[in-house]
Formats: sequence, C-alpha cells, structure tokens
Amino acid sequence: MTLHADLVVARGAGFRLTLDLTIEPGQVVALLGPNGAGKTTALRALAGLLPLTGGHLGLDDEPWDQPPAVFVPTERRPIGVVFQDYLLFNHMSALENVAFGLRARGTDRATARATARRWLAKVGLGDHTHTRPRALSGGQAQRVALARALATDPGLLLLDEPLAALDAGTRVHIRAELDRHLADNPGNTLLDTHDPLDAMVLADHLVIIENGAVVQQGPPARVARQPRTDYVAQLVGLNLYRGTAADTVVALAGGGRLVIAEPAAGPVHVAFPPTAVGLHSSSLAGGPRNSWPVTVVHIEQHAHTVRVHLDGTPPVLADVTPATVAELHLAPGQPLWASVKATETTTYPAG
Repeated sequence: MTLHADLVVARGAGFRLTLDLTIEPGQVVALLGPNGAGKTTALRALAGLLPLTGGHLGLDDEPWDQPPAVFVPTERRPIGVVFQDYLLFNHMSALENVAFGLRARGTDRATARATARRWLAKVGLGDHTHTRPRALSGGQAQRVALARALATDPGLLLLDEPLAALDAGTRVHIRAELDRHLADNPGNTLLDTHDPLDAMVLADHLVIIENGAVVQQGPPARVARQPRTDYVAQLVGLNLYRGTAADTVVALAGGGRLVIAEPAAGPVHVAFPPTAVGLHSSSLAGGPRNSWPVTVVHIEQHAHTVRVHLDGTPPVLADVTPATVAELHLAPGQPLWASVKATETTTYPAG
C-alpha cells in the first residue's frame, strides 16, 4: 500500500511543519535537514507519537490521523521502527527481542520465536539467538533492531539515524547490509538521517526540509547535481551561487560574477565542486576565465585532500592536495587568487 502523508504539525515557539509525503510500496525515501528542521517531528507524527494539527496521514484508504475525527494510536499502526540507539531490551536475548514485536501483536510464542530465528539468520546472527544486547557489538545490535522491526512485516518502516551510533569501519559494512535488506522489503520505508552518504546509498528519493518546509526533493543523483539551497550544496559538497544570467555571464546575488560555459538568461544557480577551484599566489594572465582575489579563512583535512575556506566575492571552498598547501604555504589571512574554468561550472534555472 502507498503511504499518503500531508503532515501539518504546529509546535511551541512558532515552529510549524508542513510536509507533503508519498512513499510507494518498496520505495525508500530519505528525509534530510539541519538540526531543528523538523525531521524528528515528522518521524514522531508518522509513528503516532505526535498527533497532527492538520492535514492527513494513512496507507491507501486506511486513515491513521485526520484531525479532529481520526487518530490511530501507535500500537495499532502497522509500523516498525529502528532507533538510533536501537532500544533493545537488555534483560532479553536477541531472539526474545526480535520476537517481542510479534508477541505484542498477538502472535503465539512458538510462531513468534520461529519467525525471530528466521530473521536473525537472515541478518547473519543465527548463532546469537541467546546473546543479550550487552554482549553484542554495535553492528550486531543494529541488525537485531532491524530484524525486530522487519519481523512484523510493517506497512511502514521508520529508520531514525540507524547508523549514527556505529564507528566508521562498522558503518560501511552495515550500510551495505541494510541496503540489501531494504531492497527486499516490500513495504514503505522512511529514513531519517543527517548523513548524505547514508541517504545517497540507501534511498530512492530524497526529501530535504529546512525550517519545517520542503526546499528540494527528487532522485539522489539529480539533487546531488543541482542543489537549490546552501544547506543542500554543503550536503553534497558543492559551491553554489544564485545570480542573473545574460548570455555566458552570471551576475551573482552576493556580488561578483562568473563566466559559464553555455548561454543562459534570467535567474539561475551556478554550482561547481571544490576540486574545480585552483589557488594561485597571483592573478592569472590568459588562464581560466574566472579568477578573483580571495583570503584564506580556515584550512582543514578533508578525506585525502585539504579543504580551504576562502573569503572573497564570491566566497568559495577549494579542495587541494597537501603538496599545494606546502607549495603556497597556506595559512589563515593569506591573500590568494581563486580560479575556476567556465567548463567546470553547472548552470540551471533557479526555481
């Protein structure tokens, strides 16, 4: 069944969430946004932990929340939840934890335990049926929590930062496993995360919210190529500017101008990766057509490169090699010139 959600939730201090969300059977939708954007509010509303102020929520023609007439409590909604800290029962074995959701829904003990054993085997923990949570690693606990959620065959699976508590090495492995299990899940899945890599790997569709409203949505590849807010640009690792194009020149809203590869007209976004930015000790003569003075603000290690934050018109992020750092003797306050080839930029209409 398809999840239809028109969520309207008014919260204290003037915050209001308005989120129109549709999740098709078998689809994984990732909900991303900065702290305070409304991700947790949306998750709690879907789970039945927070009633809607307006709008409606349900699976196909089965309403869950439609104020003021309808409200289905959490325990009567066909949902499964994997929490950030798993929330396993420490006094129960892995088998009993997975069987718990089934037992709570009225399944007899023998059937619940048989189903739990199958799910533990499916997530690679068939030999840990009698192990209690304190004796499990973080990755194993996450898999028990996932098995517990999926064992009930939920119409809606809610994943609340499911990989956030794992170390980097375990996270890579568990992310791949989770991707495989979600691909086999016939229900609807909502992934609540702040991690762009988790979203890009696991989700079919991204919904980005800021200040309680959707600012962009679409397939991961399209969102990554064409961010529409500074937050989304930072999320996918791009420099993003808004301006007005006339032929191959864009006058930027914050000052400055950029030459682009193809003619355009009217309001546009211009984006390019930090790796496209060159840094030089002096202005380039006859070099790339975009060149402007900048000042080093901050330098940080970023994966296998060095990310340099630069103030200028416009400000820009540059990813350079350690060799470039040494060659230019980069330090905060240092004046430089930044350059970007017009062919390295991507331009698209500003909606």
